[in-house]
Amino acid sequence: MEFLNDYAWIIWLGLILLFLIVEMATLEFTFLMIALGSLGGLVSGLLGVPWWGQVVIAAILALLLLLAVRPPLLRRLKRGGDPSKTLVEALVGMEGTVVRDFVDGQGQVKLSVGETWTARIESAHTSQLEVGDRVRVTSIEGATAMVAPVKATESKKEGIQ
Repeated sequence: MEFLNDYAWIIWLGLILLFLIVEMATLEFTFLMIALGSLGGLVSGLLGVPWWGQVVIAAILALLLLLAVRPPLLRRLKRGGDPSKTLVEALVGMEGTVVRDFVDGQGQVKLSVGETWTARIESAHTSQLEVGDRVRVTSIEGATAMVAPVKATESKKEGIQ
């Protein structure tokens, strides 16, 4: 036990270094908080606290940092993310043109991004669609775009803006 009291600072330095290396690999702030808790253990050891007290201080400090500092730090880090819609989310609301007549509610549309999709008429809209009609994607179900017809006045209003 005398050995732990005399050389605990070396163990703390080794742990801090290890936790910082792991943090560099994970980048999730968990091991950074544990390293800071270990720093608290190191400082308490340098102030003469026995080794078991150092462990308690390090554990409590690491836990407090994990619960109080890490969540707001992660939120702040992710706040500046790219707000652009991607993948399926970007297709919803997009307009397109019918390229194959709809038969029994199914056909094909070419979206404004140039992709051709198999499509079904949204259940609330029962009208048939023909080649050249304008449609808007309301949702995506698997590899099928659910579409609704776009009224001519609606399309012209959006073209003006």
